[in-house]
Amino acid sequence: MNSLENLTQIFKNHLPLPATHHCIQLWKTEPFQFQITRSRKSKLGDFRYRRDREIQTITINSDLNPYQFLLTLIHEIAHLHAFKKFGFNVSPHGIEWKKTFSELMSPILIESIFPIDLLIPLRKHMKNPKASSAGDLFLMKEMSKYDLNKQEEKSMFLSDLKPGNKFLLAGREFEKGETRRTRVLCLEIKSGRKFLIAQLAKVELPE
Repeated sequence: MNSLENLTQIFKNHLPLPATHHCIQLWKTEPFQFQITRSRKSKLGDFRYRRDREIQTITINSDLNPYQFLLTLIHEIAHLHAFKKFGFNVSPHGIEWKKTFSELMSPILIESIFPIDLLIPLRKHMKNPKASSAGDLFLMKEMSKYDLNKQEEKSMFLSDLKPGNKFLLAGREFEKGETRRTRVLCLEIKSGRKFLIAQLAKVELPE
């Protein structure tokens, strides 16, 4: 398991500095093994409860900005606390987790930790947190302003395009169609096939 010194240094390197103490206290209350991983497109962080392990593991992607890193870390810690308190048969993102997540976030929803443009959507998000913060379009757009490796200005969110607009994603050209909740039905120009693409996908306009 991580030492206190090691974990404190990791948190100082990746979190808003004023939030470090809160996260260390959560670790002291319910210790966990912490790992930083390479970027994963499918998830920002991960927690999986293992009955055969006394100390559970939490992983967070290395490329998250400090505010997204903090939100994701508390999201995963809330899983650990919820399972410990309510048992491993509860729904991973059910009411027990939502309540726990909100309680753990409450002390740090302040301007000394989050800028005001993030606090507004964050406070709204925490009233009924989703299984993934990526499902909250407004919050994620505001979070993206603080990304560590911002893409060139010609890139944009798919949600900002109008239906019928063409765009490039991973070197393939698509035409935007109708929006279905958090995803958009898009037509790939070359193959004629349709794909559901996340509204928060970063795309580029063709030359």
